[in-house]
Amino acid sequence: MKRNFVDLWEISPEEGWSILQDALNIKRGFDREKYLQGRNIALYFTKPSTRTRVSFEVAIAQLGGNSIFLHEESLQVSRGEDLRDTARTLSRYLDGVVIRTDSHKKLEEFARHSEVPVINALTDMAHPCQILSDIFTLYETFGEDMQSIKIAYVGDGNNVCNTWLVGAGLFGLKLFVATPEGYEPSSLYYQAGEDLCRITGGSIYLTTNPMEAVKDAHVVYTDVWVSMNQDRKEEKLQALRPYQVNAQLLSYARPDVKVMHCLPARKGEEITEELFEAYADFIFTQAENRLHTQKALLKFLFTPQ
Repeated sequence: MKRNFVDLWEISPEEGWSILQDALNIKRGFDREKYLQGRNIALYFTKPSTRTRVSFEVAIAQLGGNSIFLHEESLQVSRGEDLRDTARTLSRYLDGVVIRTDSHKKLEEFARHSEVPVINALTDMAHPCQILSDIFTLYETFGEDMQSIKIAYVGDGNNVCNTWLVGAGLFGLKLFVATPEGYEPSSLYYQAGEDLCRITGGSIYLTTNPMEAVKDAHVVYTDVWVSMNQDRKEEKLQALRPYQVNAQLLSYARPDVKVMHCLPARKGEEITEELFEAYADFIFTQAENRLHTQKALLKFLFTPQ
């Protein structure tokens, strides 16, 4: 049966933990199977990408598959072809499609009409591959004890923040989110995270106070402030300045705190250059783990369960 990965809630907690363990085995070299041998997977991107594109292309190749990069401008859909027809046509040639677009509704429509698995490689509402990988980084660092640590997300309530809410619920994590008024995460994703928390024992706390979120945190996470939507940029930057990850804010966290950033970073905005460089090794391990986690995800989606 076809499985999509449009949002993180499309996998169960049990499946999520299994993917994390598979990612660990893959990273440690215990699993070198060619799960995509003979398969062709398209990367259909309408937005620029560094980590997501390269990590997926390498993952597909290392699993024995073939990737085909499709930019929307090179397809007939850019000249008015019905997206549903594009989805149905590509399904006849391909074994799967990885999509990066600024419209979550567009991705959902494509997935509804695709006959092969569709993976969300980022939309304006969600970034499930990123958060699954980030949670793998916590699993690699803390093991199952990651359920007892405090994770603080500080900044804009964007697509990454939305998906963190679901990830906390899916894996039973303790997540504190600090955003300014008017920049809160989506209520849909908050409710999905809360519903999952009731199953897994996780917890989600929303606040406008960054010090409250960061106090005694084991992990502090931030993301760019302006990425998907450039409207009212200066007003947004002004509202977010108190949420910058800097030495003063980090002084409220535990002395052994880990700092995470999904990249790209705009140093001097959401995080100071000094702190970024101080935690660069962990941040780039986080980036590396996109490769291992996406290999585990591809294994999950394309092999019989």
